[in-house]
Amino acid sequence: MKMSNKVYDVLKWIALILLPSVSTLYFALAGIWGFPYAEQIVGTIAAVDTFLGAILHISTAKYNADNQ
Repeated sequence: MKMSNKVYDVLKWIALILLPSVSTLYFALAGIWGFPYAEQIVGTIAAVDTFLGAILHISTAKYNADNQ
């Protein structure tokens, strides 16, 4: 799977910064304010983040193999 540098950088920012911080924020606020489905929402975000990390890892491995 090939992607442009811009797409890769945006996806990497989403995987490393956005999703973990949104997950932590929701979990903290759910405990304070009683928001529903905290475990399910945080678990879903973690699953999406893990999948995105795998896709980025595959892309990086392919890029490195092609440029050696």
